[in-house]
Amino acid sequence: MRILIAEDDQKLLKSLIYIFEHNRFNVDGVSSGSEALAYAKSGEYDGMVLDIMMPGLDGLQVLKTLRAEHINTPALFLTARTEVEQRIEGLDAGADDYLAKPFSPRELLARVRAMLRRKENYVPQLLELDGTVLNRSTYELSCQSRTCPLSGREYQVLEMLMEKPYTIVPTEQLLTHIWGWNTEVDSSVVWVHISNIRKKAERIGAPIQIRFVRSAGYILEKKAEVPG
Repeated sequence: MRILIAEDDQKLLKSLIYIFEHNRFNVDGVSSGSEALAYAKSGEYDGMVLDIMMPGLDGLQVLKTLRAEHINTPALFLTARTEVEQRIEGLDAGADDYLAKPFSPRELLARVRAMLRRKENYVPQLLELDGTVLNRSTYELSCQSRTCPLSGREYQVLEMLMEKPYTIVPTEQLLTHIWGWNTEVDSSVVWVHISNIRKKAERIGAPIQIRFVRSAGYILEKKAEVPG
């Protein structure tokens, strides 16, 4: 899952990025409303956490603009104010939830996960292909009774592939969605993680394969049966 965080307090922004990355989210963090608007218009995000009070465009203006352009990415507002009128204004602007500062990191994560579950295209906690299961809570790959832990990047790569089995996922899309727009990482890093996933899938006997399609990307599919 990829999250956009917009918060003008640099210390808090760094803390929020750490919290989400530590919980296996892909995160982009910005510190102004104009940046938030530019990033959110890409449509690359599964959810947004927006501070209401930001320089330039505030969170309300950002979300109203996005909703007017039919960008329906779920959004949670962070606010230092708790007046009922502001909550109502935020919800009327198109927010899915709000959380008053200061807040508990556990509550923030719980609210964001709940927000993502309400998405029209929400993907369940267990992603499955032909008996091979990716657990989005434990970050483990399993097949029958065998289980193998994945690293953060391995999990994120496989999650994208398992969300769209039998569909080519472009290498560039993997790079931007997982490592970010401005990454200097090249396609060889994606190949290394794919190679590690293949080895772990083989280790637990998972009947799946990740195939490279030249000049296109990677596709996750059921392993072809070898004629007896």
